Amino acid sequence: MSTVDTRSTHDTAEVTAALRRAGIGDVDDSGLARALYSSDGSLYRVLPQAVVRPRDADEVVAALEVCRELGVPLTMRGAGTSIAGNAVGTGVVVDTSRHLHRVHSVDAEARTAVVDPGVVQAALQTAARPHGLRFGPDPSTSNRCTIGGMIGNNACGSRALGYGRTSDNVVGLDVVTGTGQRLRLGSGSVTAGLDDLRTLVAGELATIRTELGTFGRQVSGYSLEHLLPEHGFDVARALVGSEGTLAVVLGATVRLVADAPYRGLVVLGYPSMADAADATPGLLRHGPTAVEGLDERIVQRLRDVPAAVVPDLPRGAGWLIVELTGDTVAEVQGKGAGVVADAGALDSLVVTDVAHAAAIWRIREDGAGLAARTSDGRPAHAGWEDAAVPVTSLGAYLREFEALLDGHGLQGVPYGHFGDGCVHVRIDFPFGREPDRGRAAYRAFVEEAARLVARYGGSVSGEHGDGRARSELLGTMYSPAALDLFARVKGLFDPSDVLNPGVLVRPAPLDADIRVAAAPRYRKELALAYRHDDGDISNAVHRCTGVGKCRAEPSGVAVMCPSFPATREEKDSTRGRARVLQEMLAPGGPVRDWRSPEVHAALDLCLSCKGCSRDCPTGVDMASYKAEVLHQSYRRRIRPLSHYTLGKLPMWSDLAARAPRLVNAVMHSRLGGRLARWTAGVDHRRDLPSFARRTFRQEWTPRAGGGAPVALWVDSFTDHFAPHVAHAAVRVLEAAGYAVQVPGDDTCCGLTWITTGQLDTARRILGDTVRQLAPLADAGIPIVGVEPSCTAALRSDAVELLDDPAAARVAAGTRTLAELLAGTEGWTPPSLAGVEVVAQPHCHHHAVMGWAADERLLRDAGATVTRLGGCCGLAGNWGVERGHHDVSVTIAEQQLLPAVREAGPDAVVLADGFSCRTQLDALADRPGRHLAELLADALDPDGE
Repeated sequence: MSTVDTRSTHDTAEVTAALRRAGIGDVDDSGLARALYSSDGSLYRVLPQAVVRPRDADEVVAALEVCRELGVPLTMRGAGTSIAGNAVGTGVVVDTSRHLHRVHSVDAEARTAVVDPGVVQAALQTAARPHGLRFGPDPSTSNRCTIGGMIGNNACGSRALGYGRTSDNVVGLDVVTGTGQRLRLGSGSVTAGLDDLRTLVAGELATIRTELGTFGRQVSGYSLEHLLPEHGFDVARALVGSEGTLAVVLGATVRLVADAPYRGLVVLGYPSMADAADATPGLLRHGPTAVEGLDERIVQRLRDVPAAVVPDLPRGAGWLIVELTGDTVAEVQGKGAGVVADAGALDSLVVTDVAHAAAIWRIREDGAGLAARTSDGRPAHAGWEDAAVPVTSLGAYLREFEALLDGHGLQGVPYGHFGDGCVHVRIDFPFGREPDRGRAAYRAFVEEAARLVARYGGSVSGEHGDGRARSELLGTMYSPAALDLFARVKGLFDPSDVLNPGVLVRPAPLDADIRVAAAPRYRKELALAYRHDDGDISNAVHRCTGVGKCRAEPSGVAVMCPSFPATREEKDSTRGRARVLQEMLAPGGPVRDWRSPEVHAALDLCLSCKGCSRDCPTGVDMASYKAEVLHQSYRRRIRPLSHYTLGKLPMWSDLAARAPRLVNAVMHSRLGGRLARWTAGVDHRRDLPSFARRTFRQEWTPRAGGGAPVALWVDSFTDHFAPHVAHAAVRVLEAAGYAVQVPGDDTCCGLTWITTGQLDTARRILGDTVRQLAPLADAGIPIVGVEPSCTAALRSDAVELLDDPAAARVAAGTRTLAELLAGTEGWTPPSLAGVEVVAQPHCHHHAVMGWAADERLLRDAGATVTRLGGCCGLAGNWGVERGHHDVSVTIAEQQLLPAVREAGPDAVVLADGFSCRTQLDALADRPGRHLAELLADALDPDGE
């Protein structure tokens, strides 16, 4: 069998046909699949020939056999969060996350679990938790990374200091090597067929003992120290970290550890990151489970995110987050006092409150994404992001590393696992700039950085693996003898170089196939301004670095990304959509232009919820990109029917307002309803909302009276479908001492035109609205919106669509009801004592304005508040359109509907968004209420 080239010469049709003949059911060689899997979390873009999503281990074995016979590369992939580029390949990419995600058993007595390779780490934690156990290593991507991927990289995470690396927690592996040999490895297993490996190790004991396993975070290369006689020739542990180049993992038995009853944090402030690093070795004697380092730049980056809530940190410009565990809170506090005494810090904070600790951890866990932009807004990249040195040298290394950055004219934001000596950083390499698109500058820096790490006895990778990014650099830290040993081990396990070629042995050039270096600029004839991306949609879609937070299961108050958990398809994640859009703009790929079917397939289930614009740590705004795509695709062309109906709903509502009873009667009749749904492109299972008999504006009469002026901006949805909400808002505002005025009836935000990509019309409508509202904003009169999606349009979309300074002034002058009331001097909320509130913030409310003011108001009023995350699933016109109903309902079942069913019979379901209330009306047994209604009722509890 000949040695395989990393570029397969076999025709794609031949490869996919062979895979299907081998009995593999889920084989995809479409342009969409190739685009989705062309990148992982790294710099690299490598188009595969086909994607396989195996349903069992036998299908993985079959895929490997086909690749061996045809000489086609095979690359394993879990969640695709690899930052080193070890989950992309030119041949067949095998995605284990889609189907191979079972936790087969948890043995509480033995403290082990048997898992498929595609099990998400957080899912394993969920299975182990009832037994008081946990899997020790927990990377920041733990809510989406897979155990197979962690085995491939020898992942560590924040708590490796306390619980060890993945290699320290693997008991056994079920693998198949590149020769096709099936091995079941583990304690007491017979390693027949590995005699050549034993012989090789026996002849290289000196090299292995002196160069490998010298400190805990030496992840680079093969971990052959586990094959030493004194370590019991542990082949399973030696395969951990081999990045899929020696064998393919079919299953694993992993070690579990007892989960501590109580955890606490000590946050320590220092003058700089290097000073924090200097203090780290002296804290390790206290037995922390984690010691994490943070820099002021990453904290500021989070503070710059709209609607972000950042917990206060102790005084300083560099911080250590020290996690301690104990059997009681008092024990944790006692340990914390000891840490503070030894820390030599400027300031400190001991945290035992779970929610407070989680908020602090969130800063660290979002670090990879937050660091993807420099302080001046330039993109920062992976490539040199997880080097490690012995912890006693960390402070000195950091000082030299910062000087190295300065010497190359680069910026980076360091953070990391300081207790283990591992430093993460994203760097603003000048990719895309002439003459060579930044490749030479990248190579020059990483080569010098590798020499710096080697001088300190460190590792070019401390947990992410070498991949395409660092395999070429292994010669800086290993001798020729060690590199030759790696090659000989590769030759034993995978002599034909089928498994992940170009990684670790015979490496691909580290500056080849860099995605952003090949991406062209695209600024021509765009409808949106892309103000934060230099007016370039290519820069905008390349914000996605692949960290994959959008693939996580719904949790907490986050929204992103509601469609992926509903379908489990990569194309329905924010990352998947971004990858397809990147391919649309890339040269020579399978996705050609705006109208490509791959683009529209990826965007079809995007709800335009804007959740990603808030929750994606890199600031991807897929709702805006979708609007641009629809605008470019259908401009001056025939559009889908729903664009003419639902996309112009405010216009049709104005017409319906002339005879609402007649319109309602027709729409709710059997024949009229069917015709209306068909004409509007609405799913037949959806009820049609009723138009109000009289709009708010028809009933509104200007009031005379004193008080500070406020403009109640009544949107089309509230005006035509929920005028009672506007009336309630008037009552609340007047009770707060305001004199309410209502702007004219031609002040629409154009939202439905925006979401359907009719951006020329939206620009005209929004322009008219801004011109009417600008005098109010300029006079200092607050503009209060009651519909969150429309308020968000004034706060964000108007600035992107309009080349008019007045748009920014109107955005700055626009408030939610809660924001206005919170800033009203002397105002106190009416009592809501004893009221249970289950709140579903509108997605745009969460993303653009933030819901913190609403939550504070409700709690200050005495209400018991349960704030939900996720999306209601309707999302304006999206959820009622044909083809979206089932996914819409599935999304509602993620958080909203279960919470409503579990709420007490007297609980108030708070839903300010018209879409959210419409979804509740359709799917739940109780209505949603607006904050204005809740407050108005509390002002006059007897209804008088």
